[in-house]
Amino acid sequence: MKIYQQALTLRERRRGFHIITDEIEDALPQLDEINIGICQVFIQHTSASLSINENADPTVRMDFEMFFNKTVKENDPDYEHDYEGSDDMPAHLKAALLGSSVTIPIRNGRLALGTWQGIYLCEHRNHGGQRRLIITAWGE
Repeated sequence: MKIYQQALTLRERRRGFHIITDEIEDALPQLDEINIGICQVFIQHTSASLSINENADPTVRMDFEMFFNKTVKENDPDYEHDYEGSDDMPAHLKAALLGSSVTIPIRNGRLALGTWQGIYLCEHRNHGGQRRLIITAWGE
């Protein structure tokens, strides 16, 4: 069994849902050495998250942002954690709903995503800064 791990720092992005599949694949060229395996991508932040979804139509990502902004509102007077800005506590809640990692099968040296699937960085802050990922791949 082969095991590879790579840290990846993503450039700062505006709030929203961003496809980062190519950046993940580029960061771990050893994927092509694994015929059958698993790739796990973990984000080291509590106000951004990861997801897998539609990679073709950008309106899907716009609708994700609209849905989460309607579902988890900013400026709620009941939030006690409010000293880092009005987008901070909602960002933590959104990240908790979506999760901090995704797991993708590896098949014949490639991520075995479906035709219309991509890996999203879900940026929930207005100015979240760079985001750090840990990518781990293992298999034969």
